[in-house]
Amino acid sequence: MARLNECILYRNFEHGEILDKMAELMNAWEKKAPDLKEKEGLFFECANGLVETAGAYGFSGNLWHCYLTFLLVNNENAFSTACEIRGAVNGSINELALNDFGVFKELYDFDLTVLDEAFGISCCKVLGDYTNTGSNSKMFNSRIRDRICDLSKTLAAAESTEEFMKDMVQFYKDFGVGKLGLHKAFRVGHDENDNVEIQPITRIAHVKLEDLVGYEIPKQKLIENTEAFVRGRKANNCLLFGDAGTGKSSSIKGILNRYYDEGLRIIEVYKHQFQDLNDVIAQIKNRNYKFIIYMDDLSFEEFEIEYKYLKAVIEGGLEKKPDNILIYATSNRRHLVREKSSDKLEIMDDDDLHSSDTVQEKLSLVYRFGVRIYYGAPSKKEFQTIVKALAERNGITMPEDELLLEANKWELSHGGLTGRTAQQFIDHLLGVEKE
Repeated sequence: MARLNECILYRNFEHGEILDKMAELMNAWEKKAPDLKEKEGLFFECANGLVETAGAYGFSGNLWHCYLTFLLVNNENAFSTACEIRGAVNGSINELALNDFGVFKELYDFDLTVLDEAFGISCCKVLGDYTNTGSNSKMFNSRIRDRICDLSKTLAAAESTEEFMKDMVQFYKDFGVGKLGLHKAFRVGHDENDNVEIQPITRIAHVKLEDLVGYEIPKQKLIENTEAFVRGRKANNCLLFGDAGTGKSSSIKGILNRYYDEGLRIIEVYKHQFQDLNDVIAQIKNRNYKFIIYMDDLSFEEFEIEYKYLKAVIEGGLEKKPDNILIYATSNRRHLVREKSSDKLEIMDDDDLHSSDTVQEKLSLVYRFGVRIYYGAPSKKEFQTIVKALAERNGITMPEDELLLEANKWELSHGGLTGRTAQQFIDHLLGVEKE
C-alpha cells in the first residue's frame, strides 16, 4: 500500500502531483475499492503526466521508476543535503531516512500492469518499457538524464530497503542533490514573486583547459588557486585580465569542467545583478559545494556605481564571507573602472574635496582580487602555433604554408592576433569544407 503520509523527510515534492494521484490509484487497487473503475480518468491523467515528463527530461525505460528517481534526486531535505559530496552520515536521521526509503521501495516494487488489467488497457506495459523520440531534453543535458535513468534501474533492482538507501547515499555523494547537485552552472533570475532565484544553465560548452593552446603559466596559476579552494585550503578571489579573445572566459569554463566532480559549481552574475548578491550567497552558503561567483567581461564606466555593491560583498559586513564562495572575474581592463584624467588632478573643488580619494576608491576594487592573472595577445609565432594546433585537432589537412598564409590574411581583417580569431578562422575552414 502506498504510505506517502508516513514519510518524514521526503515530503512536499516540487513535481509530486503524479505521485499523489498514483498513490491514490494503488491504494484503491489494493483495497479492491468498488469505485476503482471510476478512477480510470485519473489514471490517464497520470499516464499523460509521465509521458510529458519523459519528453521534457528525456527519460526512457520504465517511466514510473524514472519519475520516482527524479523526485528523490531533486528533494532537498536534512538527509539528502547532509549526504551531498560527503556521503553517509551518522545519527538518528538515518533511521528516519530508512523509513522513507521503505515507502519508496514499495512504490518501485508495485507492478503497474495490474492497472492495465483493472481498466482493460495496455498503457502500463508501454510506460514500463518506453522508447523516447530521441529528441534532446528541454530541461536536462544528456549526462544528467543518463544518470537518473541508470539510478532508476539500480533502485528498482535493490533487494532490500537498506540496499536502496545505500544506493541513494552513493548517488548524493557522487553527484549531489537538487539543482545545485545535478547542474554545473547557473544564472541569477527572479521567480513570479520577484524573489531572487538561482536558475540552472542546461547547455554549457564542455571546454577543457587543454583545449586552450598556450597560456600555460596563466592556466597553472588559475589551477593552483582553484584546486586549493575545492580541496578546502585558503584561496583568493581571482581576476583574469588582458586582451580580448585570449581565452579568459574559456579558462573559467575549463576550470569548471575539471573540478565539477569535486563539488565545484559556478553562478554567473552580471553587474546589474550585484544588488542580488547577498540573496544569492544566503542560498548557497550552507551547502556542501564550492561556488565560484563568475563575472564575465567585468568593467565599469566612471558614472556607474555598481562596483560599490561588489566591494561590499567581497569585504563583507559583520558576517564573515562563507568559505565555500569565491569570486572570479574576467576583464579587458586592468583596473576594472574607467579612469578620467580629471580624476588624477589633485585639486579641491566644490564637488569633491579630495579627488585623489575618488581615484583610490575606483582603483581599490581590483585589489580585492588576491590573484590577478594576465592574458596577453599572442605574438605572430604563437598565433601560428595556435592555428596549427586547432587545425590538427579538427582534422584539417591543408598544407602548412597555405594554412598559415590564409590565417594571416584572416587575422588582418578579423580582429588581429588572438586565440579567438584563430578559432574563428578554423571554424571558417570547416564551414567551407562542408559546403
